[in-house]
Amino acid sequence: MAVERWMSWEGGVDLCAATRAGLAMPNVLIHVARVVHTPHGSAPGGMILWQPDPQAAPAVAGFVCTDEKIGAYFGPAIFAGTPFEHLPVLKAKIEISTNGGKSASSRVEVAGFVFETRLENLGALEMIQRSPLPTAPFHQQGLEARSSGASLKVNGKATEILLPPMGPGGGPAAVWAPAGVYAR
Repeated sequence: MAVERWMSWEGGVDLCAATRAGLAMPNVLIHVARVVHTPHGSAPGGMILWQPDPQAAPAVAGFVCTDEKIGAYFGPAIFAGTPFEHLPVLKAKIEISTNGGKSASSRVEVAGFVFETRLENLGALEMIQRSPLPTAPFHQQGLEARSSGASLKVNGKATEILLPPMGPGGGPAAVWAPAGVYAR
């Protein structure tokens, strides 16, 4: 397979969740990494969707990065053909912490919000390889450890979340991904 577009990362903390039962789609998506590598350079980055009222427009939705040039690569190069393709790039401060394979957390400051994700009870680290999906039209390879205990704080306030059986990329809804790659 010839690769035309790619991105890789180190230190990924991924959460896909709903703030209440019965929602057709999760209204929380926080996928960030300590560093994301692209053909345009490397920087902390990822994506966020925060839609506290599922009937209203999201309060925050976009690709987040400390370097807007690198963040601008994500939509048209990696997420082309998905609802995420045209999301804006939002300058953000991103911090990732880990605790010896037992837990992982992220703190993202963006658009006047502070999102703190904590993944507890991490399972065994596994090597993954996923084929493209409509919501994730790229090949995925990497290392992942599923979390069975995720939590979220928004602006310092604990937010109740429910994890769906699967995230939009076809893997677990809450996962520590120390290394990986998307390729198209």
